[in-house]
Amino acid sequence: MPDTDEITLTIAYTNDLHSHFGTMGRIAAMIDDLRSEPKSEMLLLDIGDHMDRAAPETEGTIGHANVDVINLTGYDAITIGNNEGLTFTPELLEETYASLRCPVICNNIVEQRTGQPPGWMRRHHIVRRGPFTIGLIGATAAFSDFYRLLGWDALDPMETIQYDVEQLRSQVDLIVVMSHLGIKLDRQLAEMIPNIDLIIGGHTHHLLEEPQIIGKTAITAAGKFGNYLGKIKFRKNPVSGKPEIYDGKVLKVEPGVESEIVLHSIDTNRKKAEVRLDRTVTRTDRKLPISYTNESPFGNLLAQAVRRFTKSDLSIINSGQLLSELPAGDISEGMLHERCPSPINPCTMNLKGEDILYTLEQSLLPDMMDKPIFGYGFRGKVLGGICLDGMEVMYDPQAEPYRRIVRASIAGIPLEPEMTYRVGTLDMFTFGVGYERLQNGSELKYMLPLFIRDLLRLELQAAGAVDSCFLTRWEQI
Repeated sequence: MPDTDEITLTIAYTNDLHSHFGTMGRIAAMIDDLRSEPKSEMLLLDIGDHMDRAAPETEGTIGHANVDVINLTGYDAITIGNNEGLTFTPELLEETYASLRCPVICNNIVEQRTGQPPGWMRRHHIVRRGPFTIGLIGATAAFSDFYRLLGWDALDPMETIQYDVEQLRSQVDLIVVMSHLGIKLDRQLAEMIPNIDLIIGGHTHHLLEEPQIIGKTAITAAGKFGNYLGKIKFRKNPVSGKPEIYDGKVLKVEPGVESEIVLHSIDTNRKKAEVRLDRTVTRTDRKLPISYTNESPFGNLLAQAVRRFTKSDLSIINSGQLLSELPAGDISEGMLHERCPSPINPCTMNLKGEDILYTLEQSLLPDMMDKPIFGYGFRGKVLGGICLDGMEVMYDPQAEPYRRIVRASIAGIPLEPEMTYRVGTLDMFTFGVGYERLQNGSELKYMLPLFIRDLLRLELQAAGAVDSCFLTRWEQI
């Protein structure tokens, strides 16, 4: 145990909260308790994906609800995750962070125009807490193809972290890497860059209940969704004078006292979000049902929306993107968000007919329709069935699996297995999730920043689109 007279350093952290506002009041109260511990200095960090636009509070305030919580909880620094960096445009993110009271630290995202981080972001940051000088380095998962479309370059985090460690090592007692890179890269960092003292991780939602030690580096992470609050404590070695860990663990976030000021802020922002999302964006005189096991009009409408926007030969999407039917009448922004909350973008690819046919066969398997999907931007529950536009399929549901497609055609012309088609689909499929053959596509073109719910709005506003979605694409024999 440390000497009762010495000052210790407590580093508390959260990661991958994903706008789970229901946990934030309790976490803020737990942090207040940590701050009240005697003879202990405090540093509070967030490791990215605090925001998630699937939450109406975040969507309806463009992230201001999250920033208010960060400010009121008293974070000392944050880094960005892919949910901040890729689901907000640079302009929106700059506006959102304008009221942030702590630095945003990330060294591997730079503007293409300048080769430098945006004005609201720092490569690294040095803070002092009592007798401790701490160098903070941040990095985020480098989805280069996506960031490029937003006007940013995503650099190799191994190289940028190595460089900043070399720059800071002689100036600080502790080097802490705020890593929204995932557990695999965190372990590589610890193995390859020995001068890092602590890596606090995120992105892959891993939970390390106690620090994992690799060489001289400790790795920690607190799971996801605010289920845990991370805490790690340092003291100075009485002989060497260097900081050393003497306590590290995660604290389960269980019901208890909550921060009233944080709860009030969340409630205020929720009401603001409701007003904004209540704006009418279109109107329809027909109810659009959705089914995860059979063809349905709402699923067809989304397929139409993707094909029209991508200008492709055909489109392939999954009905699980849509969480409930769309009623007739006035349609608000919030109604589309509630039914299609996933921050997923459209994309195009060149795909062989044989991969399309395999995917269609695969989609007819009940296990695929009921398959739970997690991550990759998906905020639904199950994969559902395939919805099409630009293609007609005749199938026999009683035939053997992978022998059910009798005929698939585009504009009346049978699909050729060896022929290549331009397909409009969803970015999540390019990562091999769901229908793995869609990962075989070439000449990928991601289309940011619009989400598929934005495409739904545009399609609902197009003349004749609602009538078209009731036309059959799948015909049973």
